[in-house]
Amino acid sequence: MIPQPTGRLVRKDDGVYVVLDRIFKAPIEDVWSYFSRSPRLAEWLGEFTGTPSTGAARFRMKVEGDDAEWQNVSILECQAPHRLAADIGPSDSAWRMYLHLTEASGRTTVTFGRRLHDLSEEADTGVAWDYYLDRLIAARAHRPMPDWNDYHPAMLEHYENLCRELGDDLRREHAAAHAGLARDVSDTSA
Repeated sequence: MIPQPTGRLVRKDDGVYVVLDRIFKAPIEDVWSYFSRSPRLAEWLGEFTGTPSTGAARFRMKVEGDDAEWQNVSILECQAPHRLAADIGPSDSAWRMYLHLTEASGRTTVTFGRRLHDLSEEADTGVAWDYYLDRLIAARAHRPMPDWNDYHPAMLEHYENLCRELGDDLRREHAAAHAGLARDVSDTSA
């Protein structure tokens, strides 16, 4: 079966995030362990070192190959097993991510978000996270990993359209706000 894109764009106070959900028939603690324990994280994405409880660790995305570089991680929030927020990478180009996990009726929902730096250049981020989260599903089910070629470029148009539409909305809002500000200034100077 060919995977379908599942992400959406969400505006938050600190920027625009690509947000994706996955549902697991499993207890929340089990699903959380795939994000919080390095051996389990390594099964589908990468590995970390350090002591996350101190608010700092290092992470590398093994899914990108054995020569992937280690990145500094600043943990902004951790409320196990429900919430995690972190900045990954150098401070000037770090990518911010968050996880929200909820459990109900024997199922755990994972909501993952990653902040985009530039709508015009980061549509592939959504494709990548659809792929990575499907790798998590495969790891938990002890199934073969999905093939990147089933995701990219097939899903790229979906995310490019989301980015273009939101970019257009933001430009219109900015123009309307600018027009309103200009009108307010002319009203006060009359």
